[in-house]
Amino acid sequence: MTAPRHIAVIDIGKTNAKLALVDLESLTELAVVTRPNVVLPGPPWPHYDVEGHWAFLLNALGHFHRDYGIDAISVTTHGACAVLLANDGTLAAPVIDYEHEYPSEIIAAYNALKPDFALTGSPKLAGGLNVGAQIHYQFMIDPSLRDRIAQIVTYPQYWAYRLTGIATTDMTSIGCHTDLWLPREGAFSDLRKALGIEGKIAQVRKSTDILGPILAQISQSTGLLTDTPVSVGIHDSNASLFPYLLTQEGPFSVVSTGTWVIVMSIDGADQPLDPQRDTLINVDARGHAVPSARFMGGREYELIQQGHITAPTANDVNGVLASSLMILPSVESRTGPYPGQQMSWSGKKPDVGTGRRSVALSFYLAMMTDTCLRLTGAAGPTIVEGPFARNAEFIAMLGAATGRPVLTSDAETGTSIGAALLMGKSARLAAPVQALGSTDLPTYDTYACRWRSIVESG
Repeated sequence: MTAPRHIAVIDIGKTNAKLALVDLESLTELAVVTRPNVVLPGPPWPHYDVEGHWAFLLNALGHFHRDYGIDAISVTTHGACAVLLANDGTLAAPVIDYEHEYPSEIIAAYNALKPDFALTGSPKLAGGLNVGAQIHYQFMIDPSLRDRIAQIVTYPQYWAYRLTGIATTDMTSIGCHTDLWLPREGAFSDLRKALGIEGKIAQVRKSTDILGPILAQISQSTGLLTDTPVSVGIHDSNASLFPYLLTQEGPFSVVSTGTWVIVMSIDGADQPLDPQRDTLINVDARGHAVPSARFMGGREYELIQQGHITAPTANDVNGVLASSLMILPSVESRTGPYPGQQMSWSGKKPDVGTGRRSVALSFYLAMMTDTCLRLTGAAGPTIVEGPFARNAEFIAMLGAATGRPVLTSDAETGTSIGAALLMGKSARLAAPVQALGSTDLPTYDTYACRWRSIVESG
């Protein structure tokens, strides 16, 4: 069988749903189309527009196949999402938005069931970021739901199920702070029994497994060949990590940037994680436990910039460094390494749309990332992928704060490239490159030390 070359990647992020066509031979994206991931109101709860996404994806698959030819399909999505399927394969309930907040009494009831962090590496998170809490909430709101469920699949596998008719979960998604998985043991936690869903979570498989060919009706509606293979799929942060597992040796960390900034440290120092600071254990595509930390950096960027982005000048950078103009944690206080702390400015707050505001924001995001790296015992180079890899001020401050090399990936969409590689390693897979840092390291170092001092003393 000829190795697949053109991989269509379904990539559902929290902000956008997209389809990317990746050429495995050149490891480039030939085409990308996106659609906003708008949350629909209830009843019974805020939920994702999966049917709107499905129509968008089928249309895009047809166009990509006509224009380029599609040899295989891979899937990656955000985590914290379980899909409840009825006996006929349809949704037993709308796919709940993980940011929906639950009543205090329901939270308290779930906390009595939640397994210990020491076992799961899954901290107590806001809303439905713990999939176990999500399922528990839905059962409390709709007591008949448990009996109507035939199978539970994680979100990448929902789209793979729509394509193939085969229900699964994957290691990276079930290991993504669900409370349902023991990452060090590679087995389910006792929560599955406590929720009454034993036997209902679909089989856990490796992300690199081939799930099966597309259904006949998918072939008819898109023009794809009936034997087009579909991967099991992968959690998006782990899709970003996967290429580096194939190219890197020794300790390293990956910083995946988007709505969330996710830090994943490979073979770093073995140190206890603090569940109060949004640290956790992820599970990579190999099934290995990965110390991780995160904050909503992309969301914070949008909140500070308010849609008015100005490229900073050298004078802006020097002015921020000289005046120690700083944003102090946290812009989004519900998550991240400084939960509950409210954002403040050290120095005169610059106006929206100014270069100085952009610089101070980039430095803040770098220092938050450095904090996450320290919390996870990071060692070796730091690889930044996604939008922040193109932010020179972020890269310069991160290098100064960590004192270690910062590498960047040129891929436009790291998650899509990583998901495509599930279908086969590319000969063109290149290691990330050294980013250009600042030549004024003492000034950057002084700024980083002052930021830490202020934050730690506060």
